[in-house]
Amino acid sequence: MSTFTKEINIRWSDLDPNFHVRHSAYYDFGAQHRVEILEQLGMTVRLMQEQHFGPILFREECVFRKEMRMNQTVFISTKVGKIKEDASRWTLIHEFKNENNELMATITVDGAWMDTKLRKIANPTPQIAVDVMNKMPKSDDFTQL
Repeated sequence: MSTFTKEINIRWSDLDPNFHVRHSAYYDFGAQHRVEILEQLGMTVRLMQEQHFGPILFREECVFRKEMRMNQTVFISTKVGKIKEDASRWTLIHEFKNENNELMATITVDGAWMDTKLRKIANPTPQIAVDVMNKMPKSDDFTQL
């Protein structure tokens, strides 16, 4: 898979009092996109529940470049920036671009997989997570950790 991009719909509830997208909505768009990618690649929420593991974030950071507003065409794309060979730790990068392909914002998340029974980082990483993470598109500056 070379890219995972979709158009997002900006809702009235995504706006702040200045009539542009509130900062926390960007994070919501990123979280939703991550789940959609995992689902599309076969790692469903149900599967994660059955196998007792799920993603956990250590850091989530957004750099804002241009305002996003209602009735604007905006696309989000997600790629892997860094990953350990066993997929136990990873960095995902979400880019928000307008219809002119101008960068509006970038979210970077650092995460891992958690064993939801033990409430600890999964070691070893479930094989499905390794397989799925290796199918995800990689950033231009991708690094193997």
